[in-house]
Amino acid sequence: MQPQSLDSRVDRLEKRVEILEKIPEHISRLEVQFLALRDEMRVEFSAVRAEMRAGDEGLRAEIRAGDEGLRAEMRAGDEETRHLMRVLHEDVISRLAILQERNGGSS
Repeated sequence: MQPQSLDSRVDRLEKRVEILEKIPEHISRLEVQFLALRDEMRVEFSAVRAEMRAGDEGLRAEIRAGDEGLRAEMRAGDEETRHLMRVLHEDVISRLAILQERNGGSS
């Protein structure tokens, strides 16, 4: 490898210095972009949190409505069961009365 001339070495050094001088400008632009990204992310995360809260509240309302509906169905079922039990009880009483009449009338 041949030794480089002073002119070529100076040229190379000048180019390197020019590149190095541009670094602070690049860093400043990156900093601005980073700060903008950070602000955008903060806004978006806040929006996501708000949507999640709204979804949770909606889900809770649906669950409450479902619980109330289920309770109403259970009450209606209970009433129907009680009604059927009364009907069966009356049927048993009337059959017992018929049997008693048959037994009492035949003795």
